[in-house]
Amino acid sequence: MKIDASGYCSSIDMAGKAGVVAERIGHDGWWATETQIDPFLACAVAAERTERIGIGTGIAVALARNPMTVAVQANDLQALSAGRFLLGLGSQVKPHVTSRYSMQWSKPAARMREFVLAIRAIWRAWATGEALSFRGEFYRHTLMTPFFDPGPNPYGNPMILLAGVGPLMTEAAGEVADGLLCHPFSTERYLREVTLPALQRGRAKAGKTTAGFEISGPSMIVTGDSEPELAAGVQAVKEQIAFYGSTPAYRGVLDLHGWGQLHEELNGMAARGEWDRMPAAIDDEVLRTFAVIGTPEEAVAEIARRYRGLVTRITLAIPEDREAERWDGLLGSLRALSGPGATES
Repeated sequence: MKIDASGYCSSIDMAGKAGVVAERIGHDGWWATETQIDPFLACAVAAERTERIGIGTGIAVALARNPMTVAVQANDLQALSAGRFLLGLGSQVKPHVTSRYSMQWSKPAARMREFVLAIRAIWRAWATGEALSFRGEFYRHTLMTPFFDPGPNPYGNPMILLAGVGPLMTEAAGEVADGLLCHPFSTERYLREVTLPALQRGRAKAGKTTAGFEISGPSMIVTGDSEPELAAGVQAVKEQIAFYGSTPAYRGVLDLHGWGQLHEELNGMAARGEWDRMPAAIDDEVLRTFAVIGTPEEAVAEIARRYRGLVTRITLAIPEDREAERWDGLLGSLRALSGPGATES
């Protein structure tokens, strides 16, 4: 299992520093999130400041862009990072796509599937010199003159990972992507009963198995050595669970556990702007179903128990001031406990 790092950064410089810290601590990858900064620019700065660690967008909002712009940015970052770039894409939800980005929304899973196929067609044209001829339901790319053709990437094409929660998006990821970014709002049960079967259906469509396919697991993890540390982390995770739980697109996860009424409650509070009240609705059962909580040693053991053989990588945030020697040992233990990787099918 690969151990990645991620975090919300409010500036590009902060993101670059976070990538450096993640590499120094011993992470395998670092993900730039698209919240307050551009994730591609963040990856460029982090790539320049690091030497070994994988650098990825986790995620970039695909439906706010088009396949050509993303193909160009990912190609540039793959070259800049000497082959360390991971292209993580997500659709976002309808209100953000239409009202924040002023972009079209329809058939998100089908659109994301075609988005990836279009990127691959563009990269193939650059690599082989063949005419660009992609015609789909949502995207059409048929013009590539030599002046705009960067040619083959010396490091090959980056891996593409799609973020998915629902079965349709997960199935699309299995069919056309190189990996799946499991949403933080997932549980072990949801991954085993909904996500993995959908992923396997997608891989079967492509005539492939999950062997060699990257699966990045959920990342709601709270670690600490003192009650105040754990309490602060728990409060932050409750806020995160409450926010995601209020979103209609993610209700299926709660429904699987018989918690559909919790979605109704959270959605109602969100609609009334009662954000400060929402974390209190997350009881201990819900909290511990979504999140791994405990000392660093306890968290490592629980991560291995939940996700052994199920995922190939996990995101674990480690504060910069932690004892390097202790975390070196814990990361090594987690990799050893977790086994060779995801379940093959």
